[in-house]
Amino acid sequence: MLSYRHSFHAGNHADVIKHIVQSLILNSLKNKEKPFVYHDTHSGVGRYDLTHEWSEKTGEYKQGIARIWGNKDIPQDVASYIDSIEMLNSDDTLRYYPGSPRVARAHLRAQDRMVLTELHPSDFPLLEQEFHRDRQVKIYKDDGFQRLKGSLPPAERRGLVLIDPPYELAKEYRDVVTAIAQSYKRWATGIYAIWYPVVNRYDIDDMIEGLEGLGIRKILQIELGVSPDTNERGMTASGMIVINPPWTLEKQMNDILPYLKDKIAPATGHFKVEWIVPE
Repeated sequence: MLSYRHSFHAGNHADVIKHIVQSLILNSLKNKEKPFVYHDTHSGVGRYDLTHEWSEKTGEYKQGIARIWGNKDIPQDVASYIDSIEMLNSDDTLRYYPGSPRVARAHLRAQDRMVLTELHPSDFPLLEQEFHRDRQVKIYKDDGFQRLKGSLPPAERRGLVLIDPPYELAKEYRDVVTAIAQSYKRWATGIYAIWYPVVNRYDIDDMIEGLEGLGIRKILQIELGVSPDTNERGMTASGMIVINPPWTLEKQMNDILPYLKDKIAPATGHFKVEWIVPE
């Protein structure tokens, strides 16, 4: 459909949880000198202007990143995520918010690289412009799942694949399961992080059931909700399903999520860190 534009939603509570988890995984990969690859299946434009009329129209960032930006009591494990935002803003004013490619780029070392895929005809040229002449970045105007399938296994044995489709169609939840099934066969040592929105809880349950059926060990679910599940339209929560998570991630998120809940949704929020499939 290609109607989804992340500019309306940049910096919201879903971005906060997604990019914190992404940052923690990338930090764990940096603990060893050997290079790693970052692969992003649905990259967007790279950075977002929170003063743009689209962002101001929804104001979603005001209930997300704006509620923790500038706080002095931010947990230490959130620091590198905040650093990736500070890199785009010249002073304490929060104007620009990084998409997942910019969060990843802030964590890359000289020996690492990243692969970005974006199919939207308006977003792709903006993504190209964002990383113009960056030799560590390769960008494709392609279907994210097809490009992932064709890129594995990478030359590196280590890396992170971020999968965060817009979920405009119900079949995209099934597409995620298919993509993991194909990718894991080609690259079982990679880390796979799947972002999901909770609009209809049944879709998430079906996706999890599909992932459970793949016979993969070590699948961790992390979720932050801002309101109880409802049958009405709208995202009430979001989360990350991580395959082959770093051993530190479970504890880190158990420490971070109470803070995020208290800042973003103190009265109505909830969170969880659970193993879908343990080791």
